[in-house]
Parts: sequence; structure tokens; C-alpha cells
Amino acid sequence: MTRIQSARRLGLRALLATTAACIAVAPALAQDEAMDEDVIVVTAQQRAQSSQDVPISLQVMDSEFISSVAADDMGDLEAFVPGLDVSNGSPTQPRYSIRGITTSDFGVGTDPAVGIYVDGIYAARSGASLLAFNDIERIEVLKGPQGTLFGRNSAAGAVSIITREPSDELEGRVAVRLGSHNRVRTEAMINIPITDTLAVRANFLDNSADGWLTDAVTGEDYRREDASADRITVRWDATPSTQILLRHSRDSIDQDARPAIGIVDLPAAPGTPPLPVDTNAYLNPFNAPLRNDVVFNREARDLAETTLTIRQDIGEMTLTSLTSFREFDTMNREDEDGTNRIDTYFDTSNVESNEAFYQEFRLAGTNGPVDWLIGASYYDETAIQASETFTFTDTVNTVLGNIGAGTPFTDLEYGLLVPFGLPFSMLGHSWSENMNNEGEFTARAVYADMIWSATDRLNISLGLRYTEDEKSFQWLNGPRVANGLDQTLAALDGAGILALAGASPNDFLFDFVFDLSPLAGVACDNGVNVAEGVPCVMEDSWNNLSPRVVVDYQLTENVMVYGSFSEGYKAGGYNSVEVGSRFENETVTSWEVGFKSDFLDPDLIFNMSAFSYVYEGKQSIRLVVPTGGGVPQYLVQTSDDQAVGVDMELDWQASDALRLYGNAQWIDSTHKRRVDSNGTDLSGEPTGEPFWNVAFGGEYVMDLDNGSDLTLQANHAWRGEGRCNSQSTLQGTCGGYPAFALGESRNRTDLRARWTAPNGDLTVSAFVNNVFDNQYVEGVNNITASTLGTAFSSISTPRVWGVEFGYDF
Repeated sequence: MTRIQSARRLGLRALLATTAACIAVAPALAQDEAMDEDVIVVTAQQRAQSSQDVPISLQVMDSEFISSVAADDMGDLEAFVPGLDVSNGSPTQPRYSIRGITTSDFGVGTDPAVGIYVDGIYAARSGASLLAFNDIERIEVLKGPQGTLFGRNSAAGAVSIITREPSDELEGRVAVRLGSHNRVRTEAMINIPITDTLAVRANFLDNSADGWLTDAVTGEDYRREDASADRITVRWDATPSTQILLRHSRDSIDQDARPAIGIVDLPAAPGTPPLPVDTNAYLNPFNAPLRNDVVFNREARDLAETTLTIRQDIGEMTLTSLTSFREFDTMNREDEDGTNRIDTYFDTSNVESNEAFYQEFRLAGTNGPVDWLIGASYYDETAIQASETFTFTDTVNTVLGNIGAGTPFTDLEYGLLVPFGLPFSMLGHSWSENMNNEGEFTARAVYADMIWSATDRLNISLGLRYTEDEKSFQWLNGPRVANGLDQTLAALDGAGILALAGASPNDFLFDFVFDLSPLAGVACDNGVNVAEGVPCVMEDSWNNLSPRVVVDYQLTENVMVYGSFSEGYKAGGYNSVEVGSRFENETVTSWEVGFKSDFLDPDLIFNMSAFSYVYEGKQSIRLVVPTGGGVPQYLVQTSDDQAVGVDMELDWQASDALRLYGNAQWIDSTHKRRVDSNGTDLSGEPTGEPFWNVAFGGEYVMDLDNGSDLTLQANHAWRGEGRCNSQSTLQGTCGGYPAFALGESRNRTDLRARWTAPNGDLTVSAFVNNVFDNQYVEGVNNITASTLGTAFSSISTPRVWGVEFGYDF
């Protein structure tokens, strides 16, 4: 399952570090030559090491496991990595969490707490972090701060995705997966050695499926998918001591945005849902009719990246250069009311455009008992975001009425225009409000890490990283756009009709979503105060010094014990929809002790670690309803969190044919300091993380008479019940209602059977994911609940099945 194991268990070739795109250092290569070919090698510490020799809590998933669970991206794997949580309901805005540490903000003004790296290159924005799996060699999930080992400081941990490099053999693969909901996934790869020193590897992926939710009114399907990805890699061994890797990759999705399942009874028009919302009357999302009417429902991303990796031996040292240029565009326009009525219509669109340049240098070597690594990195990013809202004057009228501000549109419509037969209407006009952001971000870092072999059994690792972040961020909110309404108002004003009602066009020039009037007088760094139509710029810089200390001791030939102390850092930033806001940097201080054991008789791996951390200055974005009611706003709230926990891993080759494995995490995550927006003190309360996450499985290989074999595999994941507090209940992520529950425990069971031809070139597989069709309510969205009474929800993916045909040559 997790593949942190000895490869002798499956007779696989070692996954050598020379195939890991993120590093290659001469001392590491020398280690490879001496390393047992039956050992899975990882590069978690930027050195080639057996996973059992790495004093870090980590999980590794190889390409075989990725294939066995038919995973398309990290969101399909997180259930089998206790401690990792990936919310992939919106692939352009995923959220990663490790050991309960996450970044909830979806804006470009903040950085993620979990670092995502593809071949050593940092993927900054969430829009570029959930990529398709095509020609993946392995994935390493490192838990805890990783500031001295990767190019950016990853406060919660790191997910390192390593793709395959060109080999010296002509090889290729074609695979087709067919499945439920008309799934068609096609993947092709070709590896061509052009000369003794030059090789090219190219792969292509296309993945599409029909939806599994149906609109009760239109019959249209939702949750349709359409994605493609490709990569071409050129490897040139320019000299015996110089290797150059040039990659170009593309990743594209074009699919339905998240549908909104209304969970409030919708009365017949002109009636609207009552306020305040009666939560006891919520409908069960599994039975409630799906009624969406987004004008342009779509979620899309286009990403392109070019990377250059140069590895140069310099005597006993190796210099590695990583250079990357990445650009991507995303858009996500989704329903925010769960109805199909114009008087309760509201949708939002998040549009991003991003360009990022990354450069890192690493110099590594070995001097006597010291294996050392020093490095420097530079990151420059331009991120542009537009938070757009769309509605109609009918809905604006409903909101104004619900918050006690009157109903001016229907008052004019039915009090003046209709009775006098005037050929105008105040209703049916589109209304949009936008918040436009632009950020310029620069990060510089220098770091060093060394492993000192004090004795044959004792190693001491020391690391230190210095980071500087500079950010400039701009907000610009222009006047609301309602061209049809303005034309009507101008005509009515010109005819003297508005004057009869004691009104003027200026009475309708207001924002109700991005209303900046409460922020009047707030100063910006560019010499202006917050105001509509005026760019507000904030500029800040932060720096941090993060240490890492690890001691590991080979207690016996089979057992290693270790202890570590590390600190992680995340730069401060800005709330993209809260003009003039800023928050300071965040730090994670972590301690961990554990052991790793690997036995031959029985053939068994058993690892365990205990950890604790304090997360200071955590910034969370929360939906807050203003005192006295009104349109809710996404505001930043600060807290200090803390946790203690235990990670466990078991891998047992019970016989030549049978292998069993399991992983578990227990964690107690609480708020050390937290005061809610309503003044409630949540100190000591749980953060929402369940106590337990468990995953286990097994596989059995049957040798058939004709020389072929049949592999049967079963995997199960269980996530415990969420631990609620008043804030998580208010945000709709935890709690219970008469019709359904949130944050309940989750189960997922996957089964797979794979037949492999005698010479290994042909495989035929069949799989069922979520065998027992367990579906869960993903949460309650209250963005329109306090103004329109239209709370809505989402549900998780149902059972899926498929068959896959693969041919390798």
C-alpha cells in the first residue's frame, strides 16, 4: 500500500535516487552503488537513503500503488495516508493538510502550509498543486516542518512528487481505463535512447467522464470531467561528470464546477426561504433535488512549466541547479445558492493568472564522517486574482428586504411602473461586483544540512535555514456593474419618473457584497485610504531562521531510534477579499521521537513515532456575519494551535504470496489560544481533527500454470469522527442535524484484481473503489444562508468501477 518497504518483498528493482528528478549528488550515487538492490531508496533528506534509514516520519507511494487504487491525483490517495488530508472537490482550489495543519485561505495573498514539490520544484499556488498523475515514479509524504530540506519552508510538511526520467532503453507503454460514468482514461509513454548520451521520454494522458449528479429540473449532468496532461523530458549526459535534464509539461482541466445541493425547502414564487434559517428543517442532501442555474458553470485550468536541472560533479562534490518557469490560468464559476430562481440567484467566480520563476542551487559532498549539503533558492511570483460575484436585481431586492433595508426594486416595479403601464422594468437585470487583486512576491533563502556519523551507530543531523520574504499586494474594487439597470434608471430619470418616487439613479449605486464603507479611513501603504475604485497597496517583508536537529541511533542491526526538533515558517500575507488587511508570519515548533525496525525473520517492518507541535500565529479565513445581520464576509482570524500524536506503520510479508500492511495516526489537536468572532473563547477546544486515521490492506499473488500471475488486492481506509467546537459547527464543517450529520466517521474499501502475462508485457485489471458505496455530506455552505436563506451542501463521490488494459514494450 504505502510501499515504504523492502523491495525484496515484491522482487522490484530498487528505486534509485539517480532516477529522482529533484536531486543527484555524487556522494549519494556512491551510496547507491553500495546499497542493497532489495531496498527502496528515497530522497526525503535530499540524499539517496533507504526509507528505513531516514529519521523522519514519511510515507512513500510507488507507481504500482497509485495504479492499484486508480488514482488520478493526490485527492484520490489521501485516504490511505493517515495524517494527510486533501480537499479536491475543486481541483483549482485544493487544500492540503498534514497532521491537522492547513491553510484555509483560497486567496493569492497567502502561502500554503504544506509544500508541494514536483521534481524538486515548488508549486506555490493551490491552482497548480493538484496535478494529474502521468508517468509518476513515486510520491513521498514527509510529515512535520521541512525547512532545511526543500526549496521553500514547508511549515506542516511536504509532498514530493517524482516523475520518471529518460532511461537508456527503448521502452513504451499504452494503457486504457474504462469505467463507470463513461470514464475513458488513455495514457501513452515512449522512451527513446537517441545516442549513448542522449535520451528522450514523452508521455500523454487524457481523462474524461460523465457526471454522477443530475439536475432535477433540466436533467443536465454535473460532475463531468475532462482533463489532459503531457510531459516531454530530454536527458543529456553532456560529459561523464555533467548531466542535463530539460522538461516541459502541460496540465489542463475543463470540467463542471462544484454543484450546490440546496438543503432548504424552496416555497413557490414569489415566496422566498424564511430567515433565520431553521437548521432543524434542513433536507437530506442525498434526497434533496439538485437545482442549479449558473449562467456559465465551469472549472478550468491551463498550466505550462519548463524546468532545467543540471548536475555537475566537481571533484568529490556535486553541484545541482534547478531552474523553473511556470505559468497557469484558472477559473471556477459555481452556484452559491442551490436554487434555480432569479430572486435567489447568486454565483461566484474565482479567476487567477500566475507566473512564477524558481532557481535553486545545491552543493553537496562528504568529508570524512560528515555528509553535508548547502543551498540557496530564489522565488519570484506574480499572481493576479479576480473574485467575481454575479446576481440579478431580483436577488438584490430579496437581500435588501431580508436585512431590513427595504425592497426598492419591487416597490418601483409594482408601485409605479406596472400600475401606469410604463415600458420599463427594475427586475431581471444582471448585477456583478468584483474584487481584483495583484501580488508580487519574492522569497530568498540559504540553508545548510549535515549528517555527522559520530560513531558506527550514532548519527547527528543539523540543519539551519534563513528565509526572507517580500510581498506587495493590491486590492481594487470598482463600482458594481449593472448596465441594463443603469440604462433603465437613466431613462426613468430623464422622463421624470424616478422623481415621482423621490428617487435618483445615485440611490442604486451601491455595493452589497464588497461594501467598503466599514473600512473608510483605513490607511494603505501607497498613501491612500481604502475607498471604492482606488487601488490599495500593502507592502511587507518577513524573515525567519529555522533550525533542525535530529539524533538517530542504530540500537540493533534491525532497530533504529531517533529524536528530532524542528521549526517551520510560513510568511505573513493578506486576505484577498478584506481590503487593507495584513497578518504576520506563522511558525510551527515540532518535536518527534520514534523508531524504525526491519526484520528478515519474520519479514516485517514496524515503525512508530510520537510527535507534538505548537502552531503560533495560525491564520484562518472564516465566513463571518456582521453584528446585527447582513452580507457575510470572509475575514481572517488568528489562533495558536497545539497537538500531540502518534504515527504507526506495519508491513508484513507473511509468505511469498501474501503481504499485509497498515498505517495509523492518532492525534489530539486543540486550540491553545483562540477567541471566536462572536467572542467565544475556544482555548482548549478541538480544532476539528478526528482522533484516528487508519488505513490497511493486503495483496495476494497467485502463480498460474501458464507462467502468468494474478494479483488480488484489498485496501481499506477509515477516518474517525470529527471533533466539533462552536466555530466548526458555525462554519458548517462539523455537527449534526435531524436530516444528516457532518464530520461523521468515514470508510472506504477498494478491491483490485490484475492479471499479468508470462513475459510481463500485458496486464488486464479490474477494480472497484468505494465498494460499499459509502457517501458523506461534505459540509454546509452558509455563504447565502444569512441573506437569502439558501444554505446548501455537497456530497462525496459514489462507488466507481473500471477495467484497465496495459501493454508495455
